[in-house]
Amino acid sequence: MAIADGSGLPLAVCIESASPHEVTLVERTLDNCFLAQLPKRLIGDKAYDSDALDARLAQERGIELIARPIARIASALPKTSAPSADTSAAGR
Repeated sequence: MAIADGSGLPLAVCIESASPHEVTLVERTLDNCFLAQLPKRLIGDKAYDSDALDARLAQERGIELIARPIARIASALPKTSAPSADTSAAGR
């Protein structure tokens, strides 16, 4: 696993087998950070959506985890609907 900044510059790397889930590798990877100071925010995909990881990173390392919610949570969120375009002759 690797963590990079917004420009793609690697900040930390951890080599593991393909078996462990990403959420279990984040903290080990941060332990191998090349910089003296850890990033303030970490952005990940839905594999990083873990309340426990979010809390640990915030409390122990001062890192805000930004992760896309997994589908079961996203489907429970209220949906906003945009007004539909009127394509009838009267709406033209």
